[in-house]
Amino acid sequence: MSAALRAELFKQRSTRASLGLFATMIVLILFVVLLHGLGVDAGNFDTASKQISVLFGWGEFLAALFAGLLGAMSITGEIRHGTIRPTLLVNPRRQKVVLAKVWASMLIAIGFGLAAGAVAAGVGTVALESRGIDVLVGAGDYALLILGSAAAAALWAAIGVGIGSLVRNQVPALVGIVVWFLFVENLLVGDLAGVGELGRLLPAAAGKAISGQDPETLLAPGFALALLALYAVVAALVGARAASRRDVA
Repeated sequence: MSAALRAELFKQRSTRASLGLFATMIVLILFVVLLHGLGVDAGNFDTASKQISVLFGWGEFLAALFAGLLGAMSITGEIRHGTIRPTLLVNPRRQKVVLAKVWASMLIAIGFGLAAGAVAAGVGTVALESRGIDVLVGAGDYALLILGSAAAAALWAAIGVGIGSLVRNQVPALVGIVVWFLFVENLLVGDLAGVGELGRLLPAAAGKAISGQDPETLLAPGFALALLALYAVVAALVGARAASRRDVA
């Protein structure tokens, strides 16, 4: 493990922002999964696919969203508070610093994804059983859901670092990620946008597909993983190049 990566991991572990994001993510997952599990009509849970997409999939969705925010904050937070200056004095190779942030954010985001997927699966199962609804999701589905959530979160963390390195200003970077997840992709995938099959190729949709959601509509998990990895690589490289060509301090 390089010194730059160790330093970035230490920063992530020792800042309240990371813990705050994790706690907020878990609270939101509990709220949303319980809300859907206890409030949605039982007819929406009559197949395993519907149970994953309507209920359990919230773990992946929120894990990917918060991992993207985590990645963006790892660079924009330092720029905002001026701590990027001593970082670059110690390691003036800006591309190396950005890539270290990518790897550190991805490693921590794996924990986000595993926890989010497990909490959504556990709480969702309890909610369905409390209503007398048969849980149709098998062990393989649970494994894909949890591991897919971890993979999607890790790759979205890398995308977040790339976005943060490119935008640099923390508020627009974070707001842009949230708006993309909650509004932009929904509008692009919707019937009014007219993009049809292309909606499956968007990054948030690829994250859903990795965890096994909407198999009739979205990409196969393996192909979605490769596609989201491509998005992550491009975002990280663009961010690293932007950091090396512009004054991030």
